Amino acid sequence: MKKLIAQRYVIRQNWLAIMGFCLLCYFSYHALLGERSYIRLMSLERQITKVSATYDGLNGERAALEQRVVRLRPGSLDRDLLEERARYVLGLYRSDEEIILN
Repeated sequence: MKKLIAQRYVIRQNWLAIMGFCLLCYFSYHALLGERSYIRLMSLERQITKVSATYDGLNGERAALEQRVVRLRPGSLDRDLLEERARYVLGLYRSDEEIILN
């Protein structure tokens, strides 16, 4: 019985330290492994870097396609490009031509 009373006395004296330790464990866990943790932040930053690189590549492709579209407009028609597209779409090639498809 004395042992139980002594344990209760120790707990009463150190309850603030015990609560502080529990709070420290709780917040440390969530800071390192939670949904909004440091590890998740690093993962999202890597994902942003990858998506940004993909976006830059697609943006370059779009600019190239827009240039081709501008060259096919009636006001600034590029006859070579028009002939190339017509031959590709219609499948009209001469027998002495070499065909290189992209």
